Amino acid sequence: MGKLERIAARQDREAGRGPTRRGVLLTGLGSAFMFGFAREAGAAQTYPQNASMPGNGAFEPTIWCSIGQDGVVNVNIIRAEMGQHVGTALARIIADEMEADWDKVRITYVDTDPKWGLMVTGGSWSVWMTWDVFRQAGAAARTVLVEEGAKLLGTSPANCIARNGRVVAGSRSVSFGDIVSHARPTRSFSPDEMAKLPLKHASERRLIGKEVKALDIPSKTTGAAIYGIDAKLDGMVYARPKLPPTRYGSKVVSVDDSEAKKVKGYLRYIVLEDPSETVPGWVAVIASTYPAAIRATDALKVTWTPGKTANVSEKDIIEHGRKQIADKTGGTCVFNDNGVDEAFSAAKQVFERTYTCASVLHYQLEPMNAVARLQDGKWEIHCGNQWQSLFLPVIAKALQVKETDVVMRSYMLGGGFGRRLNGDYAVPAALLSKAMDGKPVKLILTRSDDMQFDSFRSPSIQTVRVALDDQKNLKGWQHHASAGWPTRVMASAFMAKGDDGKPYDQFAIAGADHWYDVGPMRVRALDNDLADATFRPGWLRSVSSGWTPWAHEAFVDELAHELGHDPVDFRLSLLTAKGRNAGSAPDSVGGAKRQANVLKRLVEKCGYGKVQLPPDTAIGIATTFGQERAMPTWTAGAVQVHVDRKTGAVTCQKIWLVLDAGTIIDPDGAMAQTEGGALWGLSMALFENTEIENGNVRDRNLNTYTPLRITDIPEMDIEFVASTEKPMGLGEPGVTTIGAAIANGVFNAVGVRLRHQPIRPADVLKGLSEKKSA
Repeated sequence: MGKLERIAARQDREAGRGPTRRGVLLTGLGSAFMFGFAREAGAAQTYPQNASMPGNGAFEPTIWCSIGQDGVVNVNIIRAEMGQHVGTALARIIADEMEADWDKVRITYVDTDPKWGLMVTGGSWSVWMTWDVFRQAGAAARTVLVEEGAKLLGTSPANCIARNGRVVAGSRSVSFGDIVSHARPTRSFSPDEMAKLPLKHASERRLIGKEVKALDIPSKTTGAAIYGIDAKLDGMVYARPKLPPTRYGSKVVSVDDSEAKKVKGYLRYIVLEDPSETVPGWVAVIASTYPAAIRATDALKVTWTPGKTANVSEKDIIEHGRKQIADKTGGTCVFNDNGVDEAFSAAKQVFERTYTCASVLHYQLEPMNAVARLQDGKWEIHCGNQWQSLFLPVIAKALQVKETDVVMRSYMLGGGFGRRLNGDYAVPAALLSKAMDGKPVKLILTRSDDMQFDSFRSPSIQTVRVALDDQKNLKGWQHHASAGWPTRVMASAFMAKGDDGKPYDQFAIAGADHWYDVGPMRVRALDNDLADATFRPGWLRSVSSGWTPWAHEAFVDELAHELGHDPVDFRLSLLTAKGRNAGSAPDSVGGAKRQANVLKRLVEKCGYGKVQLPPDTAIGIATTFGQERAMPTWTAGAVQVHVDRKTGAVTCQKIWLVLDAGTIIDPDGAMAQTEGGALWGLSMALFENTEIENGNVRDRNLNTYTPLRITDIPEMDIEFVASTEKPMGLGEPGVTTIGAAIANGVFNAVGVRLRHQPIRPADVLKGLSEKKSA
């Protein structure tokens, strides 16, 4: 019997050796009983379970994937899973290029290791950042498998193709598993070699853009998936913080634990000393159970000297930003074209408006938590996190150890939305474990703790100006935006350089650097240092693209009406795709023309300007380029709103979105991401906000913090433009157009312009009253 015949015989034997019905039932029951209970902490989680891992005869052509002797393909995922099915999306890039059998694909969410490079999940970057390297990794695997499969089949690679987990030559074939078992391939590739490998044409793709089963859903359904809050280690104690009156500068004067000692399970309190200055002024309670930690922390009496921002209010921060905008010498110019000052000096008219946005909390489902311990000379941090590469060095600084002595164990995230890009919650867990001589300590924040400790979206103020000549032509443009800068506070090395050479937080201005042709333009980003000193500004879903399009697209609409133009026609006339707006390969091919295309398609879908609607009901539109100019997701949005003139309540009845995000990898995930983004945009536009009072957020729970409720969800019609261009991001673009579209819709419905977000009924009633008395 030859080698190929022996392989075939073994496959035949294995085909009759499937799992028994009894085994399946027992496995299912076991998983069901585990659901909802704390499990022993685990890391490098693999889903579905029991995937072949390197070391057992598996072939690892690159660090990104391996093929086992059983044919199971394991894909290593360095992005965080927080409900967006990122593992499913990324794995199918490799699997499609490799021609793997999807039923045999597994994913592993890996722990921190320098070999993975930048570990970050945010900015809608995951697919965009991974696309090229994973296609090359899949091509590398396919190349070797075809070469080695051809040898086993006794033919040349030119006579073979890879299909669905097999190498095929005419009527004969051999599985990937048997190639690994018998050929034992060892070939590896350098980055340069991988970059030269031939890639499949879009027409040959069999997984990308198709409906396939999500790899992470079964584990979430059965309870096998482990979230950070599930983590449990032997000998673990629990901790809850007693938060200081200000985020920065508070100093502990005294601690009285006489009442805390009366709580059964209370062990001690610890005053944290933090060399990283992440959690200054913290006191934490240690207890044998978490309920005991909650009660003892409530009973603990701490006296602080507060920091200098103890009396700062939201109004103070907005007014500080207003003064920054008025001062022409500050900030960083992202665009600062020649001729801006001359255009405004010679203008016949300067049209100007100012827009503000309130603070917004993350309020993710799973409160902040982390477990820390010293194990075999290494500090282990067990938690869900979106940017391990950012906070591992901070944790090392806090512990005063080398970065190589710290490892972050990866878990599923019960919601992130940018909050877990900031891993500040891991620092106190590490410091508490250190104070306990390396004993495992699990820190969990209550909901009210979590909201007070949030790295929330900064309040913002923006002024937009346009210079007009005597024929009402646009001759120059200015957009000035002041807000707290999260990137400066947490990751200053990642800041960009402006046209004037100064560093700036690109995530505090993206969206203002638009693709319209408006003449010479100045876009200026201003760091609201009072905000930075008062709280820790954070990245929240769509970051500045949640507030800059609000101002920009509301202003464009106002300007169109001022000039007597139809708002859609006016926008299209500015999307010329000339100069810097022409776009370039590989990320912005087509430039502003693609933005014009989604806007045209949107108008076709929603009937803007053509449909007859009831009184006080209208459609508003807006268009943006998604998240960042360097990776644009061309987006057009429309909303149908109704305004109640008696109460001032604004009801969103329907949302339309048209997006061109290039190649859509995972249609179901793309739709879910966009729907979620649109609803968050709606929530921030009409319902959701807090205010800073006495240096802290006012709202601490859902009794006063009022995000969108299920009864407020409108009908949604979302369409993705078919494309074979490089995939862009979809985690955040759904947010970007909603706020401005609602403001424009309110104006179209009742003639009232609103320039503060969220739009409250009182604002609408005030506008109606002013309009009536004018």
